[in-house]
Amino acid sequence: MRTIKTLLVANRGEIALRVMRTAREMGIQTVAVYSDADATAPHVRFADQAYRVGPAPSAQSYLRMDEILRVAKESGADAIHPGYGFLSENAEFARLCAEQGILFVGPDAHAIQVMGDKLSAKQAVKPFGVPLVPGTDTPIDDVPEAKRLAQSIGFPILIKAAAGGGGKGMRVVHRLEDFEEQMTLAVNEATSAFGNGSVFMEKYVSSPRHIEVQVLADQHGNTVHLFERECSIQRRHQKVIEEAPSVVLTPEQREQMGAAAVRVAQACSYVGAGTVEFIFDASGAFYFLEMNTRLQVEHPVTEMITGVDLVREQLRIAEGLPLSFQQEDLRIHGHALEIRVYAEDARQNFVPDIGTLNVYKRPQGPGIRVDDGMEEGSTVPIYYDPMIAKLVVHAATRDLALARAIRAIDEYVVVGCETTLPFARFVLQHPDFTSGVFDTHFVPNNFDPVRDLAAPADLEVRTAAGLVAQALVEGTWQGGSAVNRTQKSADSAATSPWLLQRGMP
Repeated sequence: MRTIKTLLVANRGEIALRVMRTAREMGIQTVAVYSDADATAPHVRFADQAYRVGPAPSAQSYLRMDEILRVAKESGADAIHPGYGFLSENAEFARLCAEQGILFVGPDAHAIQVMGDKLSAKQAVKPFGVPLVPGTDTPIDDVPEAKRLAQSIGFPILIKAAAGGGGKGMRVVHRLEDFEEQMTLAVNEATSAFGNGSVFMEKYVSSPRHIEVQVLADQHGNTVHLFERECSIQRRHQKVIEEAPSVVLTPEQREQMGAAAVRVAQACSYVGAGTVEFIFDASGAFYFLEMNTRLQVEHPVTEMITGVDLVREQLRIAEGLPLSFQQEDLRIHGHALEIRVYAEDARQNFVPDIGTLNVYKRPQGPGIRVDDGMEEGSTVPIYYDPMIAKLVVHAATRDLALARAIRAIDEYVVVGCETTLPFARFVLQHPDFTSGVFDTHFVPNNFDPVRDLAAPADLEVRTAAGLVAQALVEGTWQGGSAVNRTQKSADSAATSPWLLQRGMP
């Protein structure tokens, strides 16, 4: 057993801050790394030590394994937490940490490698009785043979990249006549995105729900699941709203899915925090999709319904301590929702809208948690994922959580760039979502940006509106003179729909 004294967080933004806060509570010193784009970021100021690792592009900074390990040695860090993204699922990085005697807060290189490839993951879990989508568990490269297999499985067929995710290298084929062309496109896209053109195919589940299960496993053979998260609200195969628990699972299905997730972890001798993802179809059947060998962006909803600090457990596991609870100790308490707040314009197919946060006011009140790595005056960098924050709410029931989430959205003030908050508000009020009758096609089936979202406000009025909101919060609003804008802009702001929607003035 090794006690962690100094922890380097090999990440940025909200996840770096989130990890460091738990580390500080545990009496662990923290080390931040930063690129030139993040030199003044909150996570840099929060840490006990901070080191530059390169220019803004991630390939020249946060992805530099040699630089991260150099900083670990120079700072005296005895452990590295990778957060998510960047190096978190890099088997080589985990291997290098082990070779240099640094604790990697996560699974070992073997588990990352096995679960990092969808085909090797399927082959690993198959002997453990984990349900799999009908399809191939080896790469398909011979087109005539692949066509024959596709016909035996039955159309529609889903061709998928063995490496990576996020919808890249994924093609739905409805007819035999289209198979060869779609397979070529999938191989080319997978090669471009992941440097690995291996693809396989599965039966296409036409109305799937995306449900994942959080697991924890220590070095003493103890593995537990912490129930499920519903992640079906997605845009371009990327999650935007998550909740726990799922509204669709029966207690029996929840138990079965949790047990299957534990078996997946055991299939690769997993140690640490991980997430097992499943496809759930309209008949109530579920199938193993993949395992993410890291902490997930949406982990806060699990923390809210269980009361478990997942980062604390990760650090304890890395030190060699057993889990601080057993499966029978876990209960679901209430309902939680997470809304990813992106600097994106949902009216323009969610294109990134990079800018400076001229006004940034977080919502407050009971059951509200905001995980972010930015503050008023921060600029959203063009080099990384455009997520500004994660708005998390918790309440006794789903209905109360929905009402709380809408209230929190209405209180959230972001001026300087478009965000996905209006889109999230649309989702939370849609009858299909409130009733729980939805799948991963919710956005393309239900969302029309022109119909469902108001036109973006004029930048000057929008900025003035934010300043008025700030003055109202601070109790200094005295009409147009309260902001350093023209009387016309301030008065327009004071009566703008953008501001009135928030119950002001």
